[in-house]
Amino acid sequence: MTLSAPKLVLFDCDGTLVDSQVMIVSAMTRAFETSGLAPPPREAVLSIVGLSLPIAIARLLTAHPDLPVDPLVEAYKAAFFELRQSLDHQEPLFPFARETIEELAARPDVLLGVVTGKSRRGLTAILALHGLADHFAVLRTADDAPSKPDPTMVLDAVAAVGGEVERTVVVGDTTFDIEMARAAGSPSIGVSWGYHPPEALTAAGARTVIDDFRVLPGLVTDLFA
Repeated sequence: MTLSAPKLVLFDCDGTLVDSQVMIVSAMTRAFETSGLAPPPREAVLSIVGLSLPIAIARLLTAHPDLPVDPLVEAYKAAFFELRQSLDHQEPLFPFARETIEELAARPDVLLGVVTGKSRRGLTAILALHGLADHFAVLRTADDAPSKPDPTMVLDAVAAVGGEVERTVVVGDTTFDIEMARAAGSPSIGVSWGYHPPEALTAAGARTVIDDFRVLPGLVTDLFA
């Protein structure tokens, strides 16, 4: 481990930075209904948030194993795009996400990134919506790497900024995030306000689970002291 390497904080997006559950559930419901299928329950949809879309939908289709995934993937993308254009589009930041990102981004020894199962287009739209794009040194999406919990997104992000996995922490709300970090050899911090319960994050290997974004800068300092 090289102490001169940057401290890299990699955030998940949905369920960690932004509360997108209404959009995700609505888009999935529309996708299934336009395909002539009964939509999955809200809890089932939220359980697969964080996975790349084809894998997520395949899990929701376990009762219909012979149905092709690709048409539903395209139907979901179309529904999500339509919802994003509407006046009801709501993907708000979680409390104190902006302040925490700005505080960490201002530190000369810290770089920020995003590792998400969203598409590149979707992530770009979210960051633009909230005016946060300039704070992130590296972005990795479902268009760039295999689905979580495969570690490729983390490893690619680390390499892109000249970092080290030991000085990288993944912050996420699902076990997929925690398992991805573990597979990459990086520590992880769970957040309690997302789509998987805190006890599941702890069981998956999170160093800690936080209830308030404002404690994160201090944890980053302590983690890499």
